[in-house]
Amino acid sequence: MLVVAALAVPQPAQAAAFKHPGVLVSRAQLDFVRANLGNEPWKSAWNALQGSSYASLSYTAKPRAEVNCGGNSIPDNGCSDERKDAMAAYTHALRWYLTKDARYAEKAIQIMDAWSAVITKHTGSNAPLQTGWAGANFSRAAELIKHTYTGWTQAGRFAGKLRTVYLPTLIAGRPNNNGNWELIMTDAAIGIAVHLDDRASFDRAVATWRGRLPAYIYLKTDGSLPKAPPNSEYNTNAEIIDYWHGQTTFVDGLTQETCRDFWHTGWGLAAISHVAETAGHQGVDLYAKAKHRLRFAMDLHAKLQLGGTVPSWLCGGKVTKDLGEHFEVGFNALHHRLG
Repeated sequence: MLVVAALAVPQPAQAAAFKHPGVLVSRAQLDFVRANLGNEPWKSAWNALQGSSYASLSYTAKPRAEVNCGGNSIPDNGCSDERKDAMAAYTHALRWYLTKDARYAEKAIQIMDAWSAVITKHTGSNAPLQTGWAGANFSRAAELIKHTYTGWTQAGRFAGKLRTVYLPTLIAGRPNNNGNWELIMTDAAIGIAVHLDDRASFDRAVATWRGRLPAYIYLKTDGSLPKAPPNSEYNTNAEIIDYWHGQTTFVDGLTQETCRDFWHTGWGLAAISHVAETAGHQGVDLYAKAKHRLRFAMDLHAKLQLGGTVPSWLCGGKVTKDLGEHFEVGFNALHHRLG
C-alpha cells in the first residue's frame, strides 16, 4: 500500500543491465514514500503496516524442507506458513528501508535465512500457485535487503534457492489453469529473474505475460471469442467458452475469471500490474500493451463491485462481488502516471 502512490520515474526505452532495487518498487519510489510518511494517504498505510502482525520483531518463521499443498491448500503442510513468512520478510524489508532501523532488516534476513537453510521442494496440486505466492514476496524482500543493507552473509544461499526451488516451476508457466495462476507465477518469475540478474528468465517471463494478457482480458478487437492461452489445451470454441466459465457474450474488459468470482479476477489483474511495474523499472514498457485492457477490466468490475446492475447476459445475471483491494497498483499507473 505504501508504494502505490509513489511518483513515476521516467524509464529508458531499453534496459542494458538490471537496476537494483527493481522488483515491484524502485529506490526513487521508496524514497518518495519515506519523505511522505506523515502525509495522507501514506500516513494511514504506514500506520496499518506497523500494526500488522507481519511487522512485529517477535515474528517467528516456520520453515520446512517440503511444502505440500493440495487444492485450496488442503492439505496445508507449510503452505500458509510459507506465504505468511514471505509476506513478513517483505514487510520487514519495507519497514527497514522506511525507518533505517537495522532491526527490521535483520528480521527480514532471519526469516529468509531460515527458509534457505531447509527448503527443497513444493509438492501437491497447488504447488505451482504456492511457489508463485511465496516467490513473489520473497523476491521483493531479497531484492530490497540485498541492495540497500550490508551484512546479509547468506544472500547467495537464498538466491540459490530462488533459482533451484522456485524459478524452474514458475518459468514453466501453467497455461491450462485459471489465468490468475500463471499471472501470479509470472509475477514471481520476473521478480526472481531481476534479483538473479537472469536476462533469459526475465525475457521468458515477459513473453509469458504477453501471451497470457489477451487470454485473460478480452477486447472486441480480439474477435468473436477470447484468445486461448499459448500452449494450452483449449483448441475449440466450446473449450474456450467452458474455460471462460460458460460465458458466451464478450465485451471489453471481461476476464477469464469474471464469472468465477471477482476475488480471483482481482488477483489476475493485480499480477498483470505487478509484472508491468517490475518490467518498467528495467526499461521495458508493458503498460503500453496492457493499459487499455486494464482500464476496461478495472472499469467493468469496479462499477459492478460498487453496486452496478449485473446484466442478464453476464454470468447468468449473477456475479460474486468480492473484489478486494486489488486495483491500487494498476490504478496508480493508469491514472497518476498515464493520465
